[in-house]
Amino acid sequence: MIYRFMADHRTQWAVEKMADVFGVSPSGYYAWFRRGKSDAAQSDDELAARILSIQELHHYRYGSPRVWLELTAEGLRVGHNRIARLMRRRGLNCRPRKKYRVTTNSRHAEPVADNILNRRFDVNEPNRTWVSDITYLPTADGWLYLCVVIDLYNRMIVGWSMRRDMTAAIAVDAFQMAVASRNPEGALLFHTDRGIQYCCREFREASESAVPGLVRSMSRKGNCWDNACAESFFKTLKRELEELDGQTSRETVKLAVFEYIEAYYNRIRIHTHNGSVAPSCVTKRVA
Repeated sequence: MIYRFMADHRTQWAVEKMADVFGVSPSGYYAWFRRGKSDAAQSDDELAARILSIQELHHYRYGSPRVWLELTAEGLRVGHNRIARLMRRRGLNCRPRKKYRVTTNSRHAEPVADNILNRRFDVNEPNRTWVSDITYLPTADGWLYLCVVIDLYNRMIVGWSMRRDMTAAIAVDAFQMAVASRNPEGALLFHTDRGIQYCCREFREASESAVPGLVRSMSRKGNCWDNACAESFFKTLKRELEELDGQTSRETVKLAVFEYIEAYYNRIRIHTHNGSVAPSCVTKRVA
């Protein structure tokens, strides 16, 4: 029973350390390991090793569904329940979710747009429908605020901005970055919540000047589901980025968020909406 426990947890603790705690010899464990493992146990070890390699690549950001998708893409036929069991037993699960915090200030007298998007999140062409939102990021030096612009076609982050405050400038910067990188032509629907950053004159003038004919859309009051795609990204970011522990410096968090968005989320992390490929890998809308 002791050797079985050691085998199941050797990816978490050194064999020598566990042997010392349980009062057994490492050589005895290795002898048992070589002669006593069943075919099923050996198969579990091999599968756990492949899961571990996936989790190390993704910094333990994946839950069992995405691990299963990765393994399936590699050509391995294995059940999702088996993967979930191995991840649970061997400490290979993703990080827990963090608590949600409201950042939207919708108590203002600025004009508000109708909810034209109306939760139609499936879009068949790029640069036709963008959504945007702002969230807080905890750092050792105080709050850092992040604004993102997401193309609903492939869920790519096409624009983003980080600042120490939540003025209109954060939304303007993110939108202008999106326009500069994507150069949208034709009709563009831009959906946000009713926050003052999106409703104020500064943002209205900057966005409409950058994209003539821009169509504005806003969530209903107090209804976060109307902007669910942006909310989903923020929840994913806060769960998967270990630097968001409140103990990391603001500058380090900035670099970590940059790397997460540009090098990982847009280019590596699979997205179920895209048929289990990263946003930048979408060349044609998946039905």
